[in-house]
Amino acid sequence: MKITPSHLVAIMRCQDATARLWADPLNDACALYQINTKLRIAAFLAQIGHESGRLSRVVENLSYSAFALQRTWPRLFDAKLAADYAHQPERIANVAYNSRMGNTAPGDGWKYRGRGLIQITGKSNYALYGRLMGIDLVNTPSLLESPKNAAISAASFWSESGLNALADAGDIQNIGSIINTGKRGRTPNGAAEREALYQVALKVLA
Repeated sequence: MKITPSHLVAIMRCQDATARLWADPLNDACALYQINTKLRIAAFLAQIGHESGRLSRVVENLSYSAFALQRTWPRLFDAKLAADYAHQPERIANVAYNSRMGNTAPGDGWKYRGRGLIQITGKSNYALYGRLMGIDLVNTPSLLESPKNAAISAASFWSESGLNALADAGDIQNIGSIINTGKRGRTPNGAAEREALYQVALKVLA
């Protein structure tokens, strides 16, 4: 099954130019990782649709308000620190991702912030997916921002996480949970939108 620009316009409610930009990279990435049935493609598109703002961004938006910082990272940002860091993406990244996911050097949190259609995050993950994709993401993180690499990294993450099996079972809740929280059984951010996009995708791809 091929993803067409018209599919993407209907599912993502994006502009035709955006759909045409992404259709071939998505088809190529899906072909590499057997994302090749209606259930798998619908689930994949629903998740990348949420993670990328419906194909509008491939770099994590870290311009959080003070309220959002406390809600998202309550252990890291108390009221005072959240007020001080609000809407300062680089400073936020370097607190939120400091000493995690292989980030060890000053500035690694910002350097290895989420990129790609499923927001690959952290130096360890950049190293892993760079190896899988055959490119040097550690030294050139911005490579994940091209449509080709953004799509392949998302499909590679999908495969490494065993998400085709969950897609075959229609388990959208746990797919979103693994992508957003790293574990099954948790409610992911944007759960309602992920589900809504999935239902639309099923109808459009029928």
